Amino acid sequence: MHEIAVSREKTNLGHRNAASLIRTAAEDALRAEGIEVPCLISVMLTDGEGIREINREFRGIDRETDVLSFPLNELQPGAFDPSLCERDPDTGEVMLGDMMISLPACERQGEEYGHGFTDGPFRPAPARLRPPGRGRTEAPHARARKRDRVIPQKMQNELHSRL
Repeated sequence: MHEIAVSREKTNLGHRNAASLIRTAAEDALRAEGIEVPCLISVMLTDGEGIREINREFRGIDRETDVLSFPLNELQPGAFDPSLCERDPDTGEVMLGDMMISLPACERQGEEYGHGFTDGPFRPAPARLRPPGRGRTEAPHARARKRDRVIPQKMQNELHSRL
């Protein structure tokens, strides 16, 4: 239903399963938001230098980070109105925006928090689908906070059931 386009900026990033895990996380986040209209999200996988370059170019911040998001629409949690969003002229999908994820940063976070790589890149996924300005340091809406816990746990359970 949704198109989650995942590409790699560089060839030797490892983690061949990352694209599949990211698609699952994005689908789960969209489902948790109750978004049923077909949507498009573009995700670029990169390394520290790649994300640092984009962070410097677009945000004026010359340092690495784990995830960058570039929403195309100003969305409010729980109030998705597809008629107010940009659409792909060819497919009609609602274009939600672009994300860039540093796989090495996600791997480090997985080790740091003790949950491994399969969960590392995806803890921020629900938060990154929220509108700009609703970052980790602000107290998000209670429903969004719950989704931030439920979606990664659901993914982790699903992954373990496949092993």
